[in-house]
Amino acid sequence: DGQIVIGARSAVFAPLENIGLIVIDEEHETTYKSDHTPKYDTIEVALKRVQDKDNNGILLLGSATPSVVSYQRAQEGIYELLELTERYNKVVLPEVSIVDMREELKRGNRSIISSELYSKMKDTLEAGRQVILFLNRRGYSTFVSCRECGYVARCPGCGLSLTYHKAGGQAVCHYCGYHEPAPNKCPECGSKYIRYFGSGTEKLEEAVSDLFPEYAVERLDLDTVKRKGELTRKLKAFRSGKTQILIGTQIIAKGLDFRNVGLSGIVSADVSLNIPDFRSPERTFQLITQAAGRAGRGDSQGHVVIQTYSPEHYAVAFASQHDYKGFFETEKQLRAYMGYPPYSDLFQIVFTAKREDAAKDGAESWYERIRGRMAREDQEMVFPPQQAYLGKIKDIYRYSMLIKCPQGRRAEYSRIVAAVREEDIEKKKKDYTAIVDINPYSFI
Repeated sequence: DGQIVIGARSAVFAPLENIGLIVIDEEHETTYKSDHTPKYDTIEVALKRVQDKDNNGILLLGSATPSVVSYQRAQEGIYELLELTERYNKVVLPEVSIVDMREELKRGNRSIISSELYSKMKDTLEAGRQVILFLNRRGYSTFVSCRECGYVARCPGCGLSLTYHKAGGQAVCHYCGYHEPAPNKCPECGSKYIRYFGSGTEKLEEAVSDLFPEYAVERLDLDTVKRKGELTRKLKAFRSGKTQILIGTQIIAKGLDFRNVGLSGIVSADVSLNIPDFRSPERTFQLITQAAGRAGRGDSQGHVVIQTYSPEHYAVAFASQHDYKGFFETEKQLRAYMGYPPYSDLFQIVFTAKREDAAKDGAESWYERIRGRMAREDQEMVFPPQQAYLGKIKDIYRYSMLIKCPQGRRAEYSRIVAAVREEDIEKKKKDYTAIVDINPYSFI
């Protein structure tokens, strides 16, 4: 019988009457879109609820880095835009430095920590302030390979390279959880030239502890907070000053307010930038901005160091200048040219099956039937099916198909897709599953 409901995305379905206000904080977060069936977008559901004739309420979306779609809606007058023009307590925005890691390599520095980041960390710690380092990749090394024959340790159920976790001596699949002892010699050619490539938070923690042995270091990622109460303990230790350096994945990039943090280091801005998804620049801008926002939240200005192999990329450049509007204008033009949201609706249909040929045949069947129901000029909006970026997970094969729906025609395209799905439902037996997702947050 309460008047206020607080919760995760499922709270949007709370059986309330006469809803006056729904607040969605950090509205840009991808977790507001359900990955599981039924697929739903929390913001779209919230919009429907406040617009319902029995409610007539207000939807308030909050973010320091609004999604491109939401900001465009504000530009078009669909949403009302309210802006905060300064930080809380009028604190000055942090000073930002970009480090070109290509130049670091040329100077012979192969460490995960650049000379500038090391120098800034040293100055910050000696001044009695704290440091946060952000790397959105857990584990020690990202893959294990033989230098003799080229063998790469892969998951038998997913076909993906295994991540080396030094603490348990295991090579782990981050998608299905499969793990095996990390090899000390090549299982294919017997060579001892097994090497570990790439860097994750575990390796970063080791490097930082070696460089600054006199300071306490804590790591926050899914591997270190599995036990109940561990997350709270680590955050309390950092807040109290018992820990001076906090290392973590996106867990620490948002929502945390520590007044004594003088430096925020983005160890690799390229992790999210290199994901094959049209939203990668947007997510990179958001992650850099959110991570950078952890610095200088007290009375003194903070510093941010961004390490990247792509310093010229507009997402990195605009984030370093705290220039959301500049980023938005550039991203908006690119999306308009390519026909991506907010200038279209995207339908992704993923086909899964125990046999690869079944998933592929199902995708090709849908492709032909959807095109057959469309006018000739619309058929080019249906892209031929292909193996998904993650082509197999837990021994289940995956194919995907993409449809670009022009603005204003979502209902029409939805009817076409629904008709093909109804044909499938009427079949007594089929050896694949098709899942339709409109405007997915990930295409992996």
